[in-house]
Amino acid sequence: MAGANRSGRRTPLLVVGAALAAVAVVVLLVWRHDGDPGAGPEATGPNPLAPLTGLEADSAAAAARCAVSVKIGNTADARPQFGIDAADVVYEEVVESGITRLIAVYQSHAPEQVGSVRSVRATDGSILWPLRGVFAFSGGDSEGLASLEGVPVVALDEKAAGDLMFRGPGRAPHNLYARVDRIYDRCQDPAPTPLFTYRDPATPPGGTAVTSATVGFGRGYDTGWTWDADAERWQRSIFGEPDTGPDGSRVGAQNVVVMEVPYLTNPSGGTPEADMLGEGPVHVLTSGHVVEGTWRRPSLQRAAELVVDARPIPLTPGTTWVELLPAGNPIATVR
Repeated sequence: MAGANRSGRRTPLLVVGAALAAVAVVVLLVWRHDGDPGAGPEATGPNPLAPLTGLEADSAAAAARCAVSVKIGNTADARPQFGIDAADVVYEEVVESGITRLIAVYQSHAPEQVGSVRSVRATDGSILWPLRGVFAFSGGDSEGLASLEGVPVVALDEKAAGDLMFRGPGRAPHNLYARVDRIYDRCQDPAPTPLFTYRDPATPPGGTAVTSATVGFGRGYDTGWTWDADAERWQRSIFGEPDTGPDGSRVGAQNVVVMEVPYLTNPSGGTPEADMLGEGPVHVLTSGHVVEGTWRRPSLQRAAELVVDARPIPLTPGTTWVELLPAGNPIATVR
């Protein structure tokens, strides 16, 4: 178990932005913090809404399937990353030596190639708890594997995956990929409950209009987000240049949730772990605006709520990146 559950053998390293988001209890409707159906989008076509995007699913079967989460490398030599833009939600976390890694979560799409797949880290169990489903990763040390103990996921490492993972061209360890389209068959869980609340896109997002933001992970891993009004999404940069996929297309998302949580470290070393219980500041980039509020998470079993003035912060229907920024590290926005 992550963070506070193992705090007896850990000491604070730095305070970090941790994110998950507001929980909903019904897949077809968007849930408010008070439990009533929200004013967000409802399915207008033949299929229900996808729980992790708030958009109409490709089919009723797609809307009902479990979540598949994949651990992905994020160093410069792990690029290009395959399947990132097909993810509904992507989490970016700090690991050893200040580098970052990703967990990409799939539910509404089924890409054939996702990766490169890398090893589990101590923060991952806390991220996965409310998602359930399957977690695909390459392996891990004892501390990383311990983070999965008791977490209600099917843990699928390279040894257990068989032909659900494959080695592509290039140098290991950056050439392992997951077949998400086939991994869905490995779990019996229903669709996850929504992580976020959504608003009707015609409703103003509130907050302050901004054109860009820099998330200060440091150690060369700062990420930039620039609002593209024509594409109606935030475009991502890293390592001082645009982040692009294998086909050269720009990586981006409709929402960027920057949450500050404490990172803890084992006194004997090991990777830092985001403590994702409690509360802290959150900065939500959505529809060309930033909304500043608070994340609250009293239990690992539920995703964190994102609130301002005691009301949920609604996101734009679509994809979301969750940046787990070390607290005290800067987030700079440009109007």
